Amino acid sequence: MRRSDQRRAAVVALYQHDVTGRPLDELVDARAPTFTRELIYGVIRHRREIDALIGEHAEGWTLERIAPLERNILRVAVYELLYRDDVPLEVAIDEAVEQATRYCSAEAPAFVNGVLAGIARARGLVPGGSQ
Repeated sequence: MRRSDQRRAAVVALYQHDVTGRPLDELVDARAPTFTRELIYGVIRHRREIDALIGEHAEGWTLERIAPLERNILRVAVYELLYRDDVPLEVAIDEAVEQATRYCSAEAPAFVNGVLAGIARARGLVPGGSQ
């Protein structure tokens, strides 16, 4: 299974958990690929920090106002930016923008790109950023 598909599966599970409150153990197949499970449980493990960063960089938006699907696309991408050394910055951002393009409103791709770029700059992950 391609990593793009695994990212999408992670976003869907996190979205369902977010919206329904169902336990992740019910939403994540035990046979799910390792990368998918690492994304899901990594987001959960670091959710407080991830959500704080999203809220800080989503100018004019509180975390609660961000649509659940976009919020979980952002969570997976931020997890990859901060905790996955094997995922290049550009890949994490491009994959998130692609998901937003396919599954969200017309404004979502630019919003997702802007939030992720802001986090990357603030964390010194791109030239010209501060850390």
